Amino acid sequence: MRLKISLSKEPKHQELVSCVGWTTAEELYSCSDDHQIVKWNLLTGETSQIVKLPDDIYPIDLHWFPKSLGIKKQTQAEIFVLTSSDGKFHLISKLGRVEKSVEAHSGAVLAGRWNYEGTALVTVGEDGQIKIWSKTGMLRSTLAHQGTPVYSVAWGPDSEKVLYTAGKQLIIKPLQPNAKILQWKAHDGIILKVDWNSVNDLILSAGEDCKYKVWDSYGRPLYSSQPHEHPITSVAWAPDGELFAVGSFHTLRLCDKTGVRNVLNDAVDLLEFRDRVIKASLNYAHLVVSTSLQCYVFSTKNWNTPLIFDLKEGTVSLILQAERHFLLVDGGGIYLYSYEGRFLSSPKFPGMRTDILNAQTVSLSNDTIAIKDKADEKIIFLFEASTGKPMGDGKFLSHKNEVLEIALDQKGLTNDRKIAFIDKNRDLYITSVKRFGKEEQIIKLGTMVHTLAWSDTCNILCGLQDTRFTVWYYPNTVYVDRDILPKTLYERDASEFSKNPHIVSFVGNQVTIRRADGSLVHISISPYPAILHEYVSSSKWEDAVRLCRFVKEQTMWACLAAMAVANQDMTTAEIAYAAIGEIDKVQYINSIKNLPSKESKMAHILMFSGNIQEAEIVLLQAGLVYQAIQININLYNWERALELAVKYKTHVDTVLAYRQKFLETFGKQETNKRYLQYAEGLQIDWEKIKAKIEMEITKERERSSGSQPTKSTGLKH
Repeated sequence: MRLKISLSKEPKHQELVSCVGWTTAEELYSCSDDHQIVKWNLLTGETSQIVKLPDDIYPIDLHWFPKSLGIKKQTQAEIFVLTSSDGKFHLISKLGRVEKSVEAHSGAVLAGRWNYEGTALVTVGEDGQIKIWSKTGMLRSTLAHQGTPVYSVAWGPDSEKVLYTAGKQLIIKPLQPNAKILQWKAHDGIILKVDWNSVNDLILSAGEDCKYKVWDSYGRPLYSSQPHEHPITSVAWAPDGELFAVGSFHTLRLCDKTGVRNVLNDAVDLLEFRDRVIKASLNYAHLVVSTSLQCYVFSTKNWNTPLIFDLKEGTVSLILQAERHFLLVDGGGIYLYSYEGRFLSSPKFPGMRTDILNAQTVSLSNDTIAIKDKADEKIIFLFEASTGKPMGDGKFLSHKNEVLEIALDQKGLTNDRKIAFIDKNRDLYITSVKRFGKEEQIIKLGTMVHTLAWSDTCNILCGLQDTRFTVWYYPNTVYVDRDILPKTLYERDASEFSKNPHIVSFVGNQVTIRRADGSLVHISISPYPAILHEYVSSSKWEDAVRLCRFVKEQTMWACLAAMAVANQDMTTAEIAYAAIGEIDKVQYINSIKNLPSKESKMAHILMFSGNIQEAEIVLLQAGLVYQAIQININLYNWERALELAVKYKTHVDTVLAYRQKFLETFGKQETNKRYLQYAEGLQIDWEKIKAKIEMEITKERERSSGSQPTKSTGLKH
């Protein structure tokens, strides 16, 4: 992306233009010391005077009412606030009518900004005061009083904090009384302009020291420019937080969020569009381009005949692609389209704000859309892609801490779909989108993770962990056999990427990382794990084993072991576990193979993966009540074992006998009231109990051989 600059042959204003504001991607309002407000149309090149202000009003700053709220309150959204040198601010309609003028400050009102909800307005002035007003222009409070003029102000993303300048200092002050104020020295000269982006939560500042800087919301420096020849007089974020503009004397610069200018790469095909290009995304063999009026979908096989459809709104802020479809986000909503241009769905939830959504807070797969909630940042909403309806029973994924970044895996079946996310503590978690009602299913994968990405070709996850670049070749291992998870990882030193690197993409076996200085670094990982994923998804177990024998790496064998258990191929699992020296697990797998029925084998495979409850359900559904009781006895889950025996009126004496034996081994007396109740007057007869157990096993074996014979070599796919 680059700046396209054009100059009118004749100036439309006769004096200095002091402020501008966009209404849409193609419409702009400008105010000047000549007291005129002019509307510009970039499509037609036409300009028109909206209003001529009184001669004593010299405009300084302009800000439109939040557009995302304009759907419900169209009349309110059609106004802007204009601050002026006479100490007033003015609420002016889109048609140029001055709705209200308010005496606000002693001296010029240097800046005015609506909050993101449109419920409040903040103004700052030469008198050093920061004032909060209602949307109708009634004074609510004086937030602070500085001894020097306040040149610029910005709301925090949650509209609960205000950032303003104080000489060489930047100050973040919460609206709540007595809340902690954050203040730091930001420049060596007076700070002239600030902006705070609601999507990436980053702060821009510009000063008379001729530098512009990027900060996080804790006041930590992320980037500082080289000194320019003249003071930096203006900075502004693009709404999506990916780019910002910097203005100085005879200078206009477009930067990405790391502070480095974007450079165009040489292109082989030249694609020309009727209107201005707003957003573009290239993935999954398709290029999706949004202009101010239309959306173009190109196939990489044919660049000549794109599919074109009209957009509801020309302010697309985000394009996300999956293999089967793509997602557009604009000020009005979220829209899912097929690559044939067919509209599929538009997910919604109460309080949804599309203006703050970005690639870290929205994720798309072939069957699922995930959106992080802004009102409660511990919540992730999950929707069916095809219908836009909430996933499952309408519940949402709730975490104990605020979530920073989310990502859905891209391959496999809907029932196996996983979502990975990073929380405020920088811990990385993974969970299934189909099991988000169970807290225990949210499992931690790593700590100090700053950025993550799924591969587009298979379910391999990568992330930057503190000083390490980590690849989870088979993240699902945490659900199968957490003990061998460390053996399925690839790690390398990440210090070469400097501070605050970000993963841009993970395509095939190549990961692209953007360093803090803006440069791109490409990392290639081993291609073999992706091939292993492909073999396993096609149930080519013999090919998978041959591949691991060829590669001779522990990570490959460990991945294969977990994949085989997840797919219940215990023959392959036995080979893989033997290759990584897990002899105890090989012995357990052998014992599973000798079990008499298919249901018993299934239950013990689930137990092997730690899914005790599911194992019990399988046995009870098959009528194997004794086996369900026995697995609880083996796990010393005495309460549940007795509960099942009483409920199904069988083997109560068996449970009591094993309990008594357990207590005698440790020299303890029975204290459990339920066990004391059922043991009263009951004589333990081990011969009788052993005969009952033998009869249960014989009955299971006979039933299994009579209905469906199973091979002792393990379960087949």
